[in-house]
Amino acid sequence: MEDNSLEQKFSKLIIIVSIVIPVVVAILFGVKLKDFGYNVEPLSFLPPIYATINGMTALVLIAAVVAIKNGKRMLHERLMTSAIALSVAFLVMYVAYHMTADSTKFGGEGTIRYFYFFILITHIILSIAIIPMVLITYVRALAEKFDTHKKIAKITFPIWLYVAVTGVVVYLMISPYYVY
Repeated sequence: MEDNSLEQKFSKLIIIVSIVIPVVVAILFGVKLKDFGYNVEPLSFLPPIYATINGMTALVLIAAVVAIKNGKRMLHERLMTSAIALSVAFLVMYVAYHMTADSTKFGGEGTIRYFYFFILITHIILSIAIIPMVLITYVRALAEKFDTHKKIAKITFPIWLYVAVTGVVVYLMISPYYVY
């Protein structure tokens, strides 16, 4: 029953984190430090860095799947922990950028505009949905409940990979419209 207690121990924390992160990000997205009297230069150097981190996350996720398929459990574990750390680093930089800079409007027209907004909206929705999925998947691995870990990981992996890749795509599509 130790496995269940570990999952139960983390279940409330997973729920709280899964709600708090999107709410705080949404709130901080609208907060500009200059509105509070802080004369901070826009952190304009961050978008290419956090887009690169999204790309690195995608590569790490793929490497982690390859590792586990090759029976390298410790490597898989380290890579997945790294993917989580990269995602947290992305989130911190993303929020920091948006607290110091105005949002950039996409300037494309026609079909590309619809494509951009489709990618952006699915990226945002799935980036919120992936939070509890990653945490549940990770806790099941920590609890050594590998049968249920594997079942949810088969769903978590493609969604997380999509979020990481579309983060890069969104950046590449909007980067020509950044004002530096």
